[in-house]
Amino acid sequence: MQEKIRQNAVLLILALFFTTTALVLFVPPVAQSLGYHNFADTTTLCGVPNFWNVVSNASFLVSGVFGLAFMLRPEVVSGSTTFANRSEWWPYFAFFLGVTATAFGSAYYHWAPDSNTLVWDRLPLAVMFMALFAAVISERIEPEAGRFMTLPLVLFGAATVVNWAVTEHLGLGDLRLYAVVQFFPIICVPVILWLFPARYTRANDLLVSIGWYALAKVFETFDLAVYEALGLSGHTIKHILCGVSAYWILRMLRHRQVI
Repeated sequence: MQEKIRQNAVLLILALFFTTTALVLFVPPVAQSLGYHNFADTTTLCGVPNFWNVVSNASFLVSGVFGLAFMLRPEVVSGSTTFANRSEWWPYFAFFLGVTATAFGSAYYHWAPDSNTLVWDRLPLAVMFMALFAAVISERIEPEAGRFMTLPLVLFGAATVVNWAVTEHLGLGDLRLYAVVQFFPIICVPVILWLFPARYTRANDLLVSIGWYALAKVFETFDLAVYEALGLSGHTIKHILCGVSAYWILRMLRHRQVI
């Protein structure tokens, strides 16, 4: 009976996700703002344009590489530690793969910001969002969901970026589907954490990680104001805080125990 309830919960969440995606299509297309690429800090150092926005992606690289190194430990891969069910390994591995790729994609974009390079920033971000969404469903609701949901969700996330890139190329840039990928998990994950009991200790670490990400988005929003106040742009600080957010996931996995 309990197994059936968990399976129905997974199906319900997926239904809400794709229903939201369908409903968003009734909203007029949302084009990329023309001023999106105009960042506050355009300092060139050592021949690197937009230096601080480029090098601050090291935060993603450190968290991603350490995360992958942890996930590839034999005892973690085999499922003898960290995960009660080996299926839960897959989404977290995809998450840290996305974090690592974001370091390169975002650095590439900030070296020469335009809509063409932005694709390589958003692709790994979509992988991160969808992989973490699958991870939470897997460890809170249905462990086997990690095995069968990770790849479809990651591919869907990537497809929304490709859709934006194609429509942008046609002069009809449309961010609606990518917005669902970015924001639906952030809204849904705390609800899942509230409704379904934790199977591991350190459950609050996930909320802390979301908090770091939310703070990063605040700094991103006030890019220029932060730059004028601190001499370091809000977007640069956003990169650092997003790396901290990813690290907090690794910190959780390293120290938690099965309840």
